Amino acid sequence: MQFHLNGFRPGDPSLSEPLHRSATRPDGVPREVDVLIAGCGPAGLTLAAQLSAFADLTVAIVEQKPGPLQLGQADGIAVRTMETWEAFDFSERVLKEAYWVNETSFWKPDDTRREHIVRSGRIQDVEDGLSEFPHAILNQARIHDFLLDVMRGSPMRLEPFYSRRFVSLETDQSAAYDDATANASYPVTVTLERIDDEHQGQTETIRARYVVGCDGARSAVRHAIGRALDGDAANQAWGVMDVLAVTDFPDIRLKAAIQSATEGTVLIIPREGGYLARFYVELDKLNPNERVTSRNITLEQLIAAAQRIFRPYTLEVKETAWWSVYEIGQRLTDKFDDVPEGEVERRRPLVFIAGDACHTHSPKAGQGMNVSIADAFNLGWKLAAVLRGTSPPRILHTYSAERRALAKELIDFDREWAKMFSARPKDPANPAAGGVDPAEFRKNFIKQLRFTAGTTVHYRPSLITSEPAHQHLAEGFAVGMRFHSAPVIRFADAKRVHLGHTIKADGRWRLFAFAASDDPMSPDSRLSVLCALLADSPDSPLRKYTPRGADVDAVIDVRAVLQQGHQEITVGRLHPLLLPPKGRYGLRDYEKVFCPDVKSGDDIFDLRGIDRANGCLVVVRPDQFVASVLPLDGFAELSAFFERFMLARTGLAVPHQ
Repeated sequence: MQFHLNGFRPGDPSLSEPLHRSATRPDGVPREVDVLIAGCGPAGLTLAAQLSAFADLTVAIVEQKPGPLQLGQADGIAVRTMETWEAFDFSERVLKEAYWVNETSFWKPDDTRREHIVRSGRIQDVEDGLSEFPHAILNQARIHDFLLDVMRGSPMRLEPFYSRRFVSLETDQSAAYDDATANASYPVTVTLERIDDEHQGQTETIRARYVVGCDGARSAVRHAIGRALDGDAANQAWGVMDVLAVTDFPDIRLKAAIQSATEGTVLIIPREGGYLARFYVELDKLNPNERVTSRNITLEQLIAAAQRIFRPYTLEVKETAWWSVYEIGQRLTDKFDDVPEGEVERRRPLVFIAGDACHTHSPKAGQGMNVSIADAFNLGWKLAAVLRGTSPPRILHTYSAERRALAKELIDFDREWAKMFSARPKDPANPAAGGVDPAEFRKNFIKQLRFTAGTTVHYRPSLITSEPAHQHLAEGFAVGMRFHSAPVIRFADAKRVHLGHTIKADGRWRLFAFAASDDPMSPDSRLSVLCALLADSPDSPLRKYTPRGADVDAVIDVRAVLQQGHQEITVGRLHPLLLPPKGRYGLRDYEKVFCPDVKSGDDIFDLRGIDRANGCLVVVRPDQFVASVLPLDGFAELSAFFERFMLARTGLAVPHQ
């Protein structure tokens, strides 16, 4: 974490200097905003937290509930989401408080006594090397708390407006066809209804440049733009409960999948704190067109169902913190914005939807909250880039294209996984009765671990993601996939850090230059020549897209990874671009150069398959996804790549000393 750039300031460095501007009317919400977010779920708060980092934007987030969530529904945090929280600077808070899912056990009917269960296997939950973070479990409300803290510590001191129900929106569609005036008007007008006792029934209007509906499966924003969730229900009822219980079941503090012979299935998810556990309990099959609410299922019935599945083990529930019943269904909307497919080339989006507003699925794979968060992270930096004049509005079309394709994969996976989860285990004494072999169930679970970890997301070539023409130069940084972090030694202070942790949720692009085998301190080395072009060439993305007067890394952050040990490098012989002066005092940034951790053997060049002879340039998007892999001498390709989606600014003179 870097601070004091523009002068020493005592106190908590995570708190930015507040803006001194009036963001609201005396009676409530702002009159005009750049972005209005409806809904304070994981997607809405993630989006608000990211946008709150930009002091030159105005943002409002509204919520129908009277205040922050106190007890959350979701709890599973995939490793990819943990990587995201590192970008928001609160991963350590999550790690300290959360339950870590280290292993998963599997239970099946005893072959000799089918009414009893026995353990059939136990596996590692996250494979070695998949991520530096674990799969974690933490109440969704706590994640909300952390995001709210990010918002409160931002320059705009952003807080949600509670007790406001979204009523309607109107859009000036003529503005959607004119990119030249994209940021000159507020084409979306939203009407809100106050539902707090003091202002019951009063309405408020907000004019916005963009609106994002993060308002859940019954999204009013989705309805307002004419989108619908389409799909099928599996006609299967499940119950879920967070309980404090006394049991002799040996794996109560492990994630456990339990298949009984005749009573259904239970999935146990231990919760944070050492005592609480979540139980997903399979209930009765629903009739066609029947809703789970019609069954009037009670907590006592849910506990009894779990107790039957647990035999011969006992389960005594002492307290229930939260419980619910639900029916499995997979639903997806056709597009995640308000632009008809046939008008994508002519019209920019004005209204977006994210999270459960555009895709719903079962909680068995733990993907609901995680995918919603990823939706928001994908959209947030793109909205900021357009609003701040860095990119043209056409970049916004990549949100729906990228995230809907991923949601479709998730729906297909969830449909098969939920079907297998609810299938009865095969009886060896009666194979003709059918069912799923418990060994096959476990094999399928292991096969899908990378998917459920969130690390298989792969964005296809687009405006902002290149074809993988030079993938052989960095086989471990797959183009279109998340930047897979690895440990390095920070050159200036010899500290072991993770390279991926330099990618923060600040809207900046990253260029990681992995040096070739030649001497990186030589002016003729490939790294030095690249740095010189980035600093001096009129075609340099740094010169073309960085506003005059801004720091050299304000839009595109250049960092180098050398092959030598950190004690073999002389700081004064590296190109000045790698030691840039910044801020009002021209202080040097000493955190741009890294070396392999040769002492431990975790050499990033080996771990990520970097071509040692030639080196490479890895271009990383603001949401931590690899956009391109290029040769170190691929300056022309680099310039052409950014020219596709960046807007030229007044330029700056890159300082050399």
